[in-house]
Amino acid sequence: MTRVALLCYIIGGFMTHRRLIVQAGCLTVLLCGMARADVHVVTFDDIVHPASAQLIERAIRVAEQAQSRALIITLRTPGGLVSAMREIVERILAARVPVVVYVSPSGANAASAGFFILISADVAAMAPGTNTGAAHPVAIGMEQDRTMYEKAENDAAAYIRSLAEKRGRNIELAEAAVRTSRSYTETEALREGLIDLVARDLEDLLVQLDGRTVRRLGGETVTLRTKGERVVRIEPTLRERVLSFLANPNIAFVLGAIGLLMIYFELNNPGAIIPAVVGTIALVLALYGFHLLPISLTGVLLLIIAVALFIAEAKIQSFGVLGAGGVVSMIIGALMLVDAPDPAIQIRRSIAFAIAIPTAVAMIVILRLAMKAREQKVVTGDLGMVGLIGTAETELNPEGQVFVRGELWSAVASSRIAKGERVRVVGIEGLKLRVEAMQPLEPPRQTSILDVARNEERS
Repeated sequence: MTRVALLCYIIGGFMTHRRLIVQAGCLTVLLCGMARADVHVVTFDDIVHPASAQLIERAIRVAEQAQSRALIITLRTPGGLVSAMREIVERILAARVPVVVYVSPSGANAASAGFFILISADVAAMAPGTNTGAAHPVAIGMEQDRTMYEKAENDAAAYIRSLAEKRGRNIELAEAAVRTSRSYTETEALREGLIDLVARDLEDLLVQLDGRTVRRLGGETVTLRTKGERVVRIEPTLRERVLSFLANPNIAFVLGAIGLLMIYFELNNPGAIIPAVVGTIALVLALYGFHLLPISLTGVLLLIIAVALFIAEAKIQSFGVLGAGGVVSMIIGALMLVDAPDPAIQIRRSIAFAIAIPTAVAMIVILRLAMKAREQKVVTGDLGMVGLIGTAETELNPEGQVFVRGELWSAVASSRIAKGERVRVVGIEGLKLRVEAMQPLEPPRQTSILDVARNEERS
């Protein structure tokens, strides 16, 4: 780089009229050289899912385009989807720049899928007070088929052995994290050869990485130069933030419940508009979030059954049996909804209970109120007048005036009605009521003992 700059300045000395142009070009060359010395850093503090995989893929691409000294992934994750984890690992293995995975800050962990990501790095590092491991596949909802369970375990074990062998790490202990859910502190991981170093913070990590020789998968060796280099942070885009938010199964489940309740309310109370708009948006966002996740058909069917039971409870007097069945169905359906072996990507039990019970109560109450509203007599408009009782203020022959519901109305009757008689409204024509005279109630007939005797003789 220095020779190129010197040559440019020598040429500039002989060509005075082009000196400024040449110097500008030299400055550009020097700046380009400086840009290649950057160290890029991206923070991975999330569940392992397609959205987080997109962030890591973009970060590696940015580091490659900038010809970065290294890409450092600060990792904190409880685990996640196997498919997304494999995408991340494959991209790390194929990266054209050295990738350093650093479990931090203190107190963080890289469990389950995060353990695979850590082992796959060119350099694996951890901060004090962190841990990793516990990568054993977990059954969800109900007991898995034993054969399928063993297949999943053997596949994960073979994959971690392959990664550990490629990176020269302890194969036996890496496999133990998969088969027996063994976890390791940063001290144990360093002592047993699962990671390369322990660093207090990012600055300490850069110092320890400087001068370290890394053997890439292609066989070439790279000496890292990181001490004192500029750190460029890669932040998630707005789209990646939104996708990460929606890909959280708990968020998607809550949005789905809100969307269904709002739309259900609109269907039972047409014209409210706002619940329909809010419900539609929430439901679409929930469906998009579930689109990013592996969904179990059994879980979906249980949620549909739960909604059906809630509706039946509102229409049938079951003394809460149908409603309770709906709550149980919704809770089980929620727990089985995401078909993933890692608890980190499943819906939490607390969320399932907190959503299922209020949803059941709200749906039943809304439907019962709607049914009562439909059964109530109309009390407004023209139909609201029919059946009301009033008094004839003038003689109706056939027209006159009546006093109904605290108001004086013009009225017409089919027969003569004397002033002061009680009338009933039978219809309305424009601003004039059609009324009829109230028939006086006949007094109850007294039944004597003789009448009873005569009736018995006749029978």
